[in-house]
Amino acid sequence: MKKIVIAIIVLSVLLVGALSYIGYSFYSDAKLQNQMEIYQGGAQYGYEQAIAQLVQAVSSCEPVPVTYNNQTVNLIPVECLQQ
Repeated sequence: MKKIVIAIIVLSVLLVGALSYIGYSFYSDAKLQNQMEIYQGGAQYGYEQAIAQLVQAVSSCEPVPVTYNNQTVNLIPVECLQQ
């Protein structure tokens, strides 16, 4: 009888441990997913702001220097060249 009680206690502890691990795993995955969505939303907002600033800067019909990886180009709208 004592062996059965000990076996039930051990199995109960193992079950609680397994359920805790599974619950923590789901929680971690959900938290990581939420952080990734926030990061991607911020990146998207940054891209939109950069494009908006470029459009605003070139609307004055003056060359706008844009640099990427140590390479600089000047942007001028086609409409300004046709004037």
